[in-house]
Amino acid sequence: MKKIFFVLLIFFIGCGSNTDNSNNSYILHKNITVTVFWIGEEGSSENGNIPNISSAWDDNWLLDYGGVDEPNNRDGYYPASFVPKENPFYFALPYNDFDEYGNKKPNLISYIPWATTEDNNSISICKNRWIKITKGDKIVYAQWEDVGPFGEDDIDYVFGNSLPKNEINNNAGLDVSPAVRDYLGLEDIDKVDWQFVDDSDVPNGVWKDIITTSNINWE
Repeated sequence: MKKIFFVLLIFFIGCGSNTDNSNNSYILHKNITVTVFWIGEEGSSENGNIPNISSAWDDNWLLDYGGVDEPNNRDGYYPASFVPKENPFYFALPYNDFDEYGNKKPNLISYIPWATTEDNNSISICKNRWIKITKGDKIVYAQWEDVGPFGEDDIDYVFGNSLPKNEINNNAGLDVSPAVRDYLGLEDIDKVDWQFVDDSDVPNGVWKDIITTSNINWE
C-alpha cells in the first residue's frame, strides 16, 4: 500500500510540474545587449530618428506619463521635475501584437505563452507585461510599454531561443528606461539577462510604487 501511495505521489508531482505557470516556465534570455531610451526622447541617428513622444500602444504616451522622463536630471528613480503618472520602470522589446493597421495579429496563442482564445481583440496582451532583468547580482522588474529597439515582429527572439534579428548597437534586443538603468548601474550599451514573469511573481519593490494599468490609446 505504501508503495502504491509513493508512486501516485510522484505521478501527481510530475503532473504539477508540467502545468507550472510560474516565471520559471518562461525562457531566460541570456547576455542580451541592452540600450537606454526614455519617454520624450527626440529622434536621432541613435534611435532611428524615431521620437518617443508616442509609443506603439499609446499615441499620448508623453502626456499620459506626465512629461519627459529626463535621463540626466533625476530625483531617485523619477525625473526631477515631476512624479510620473505611470511606472518609470519600463522597457521595449521588438514585438507588437497589433499590425500596422491596428488589427490584432493572428495565431498569437501559437507562440505567446500567456495568450488565450478568450483574449479581447481590442486589448494588447503585451503592454504592461512584466519582465525580470538581471545584471550581475542585481535584479529589477519592469513593464512592457513600447516596441523596439529596431523591430516589431521578432517572434523567434522575444518568445523563443533565438538571438535578436537587429544588428544595430551590437545586436541590441532590449530598451530600458533611465530608472532601470540606474537601478542596475548600466552603461549606455550593456549586457543583461531577462525573462518574462507573471504579475503574481513580481515581488514588492520600487518598481511597484507606480504601476501602469492603461492599455491601447490610439486616436
